[in-house]
Amino acid sequence: MTALLKLAQSSDESLLIEFFQESVGMWRSERRYYTLPDGETKEVVSTIAIRFLTAGCEELQKLAQMHDLPETVSLRCGTEVTWESANSVTGRKESHGSTLFGALGNILYRDRGFATTKPITAEYHFPNPKTLCLRTEYNGSVFEEELKFIGTKYRTRQSIISRAGEQVMIGQYLEKRID
Repeated sequence: MTALLKLAQSSDESLLIEFFQESVGMWRSERRYYTLPDGETKEVVSTIAIRFLTAGCEELQKLAQMHDLPETVSLRCGTEVTWESANSVTGRKESHGSTLFGALGNILYRDRGFATTKPITAEYHFPNPKTLCLRTEYNGSVFEEELKFIGTKYRTRQSIISRAGEQVMIGQYLEKRID
């Protein structure tokens, strides 16, 4: 690996640590999902709690084991995200749960994906220090996500899900810090 590539990965890891630390706390997420091509819309509101995880913590060790990483490898940092979601039109509970994220190099390790309970990985990069971009592929689908801080109290998110080269869903989110 070239020195320039190692430097870029180290820089992205540093930016990810800062991004995760800035994300810590409680958030209200207002989401709108568009199913393509028909344009059916679903609106969801979630309460999200984000906790920063340091290298060597028990959660990141378990995540590394789930991904069969060697014991000599330590994930640099991570987060635990928990959520409660409800349909914002009907008020019906949609989902609740938690997921772990851990980083090493330009790979983000997760204990589960958006549409699977199996461990997955995503490539990540930062086009600027306040915008995190992810690309995840599994089960024939591609998930492209962008999370962007707007000041310290807001984040926007956009997810585009594709199958067989065609976009099938777009999710747009406005997240407001509530703590």
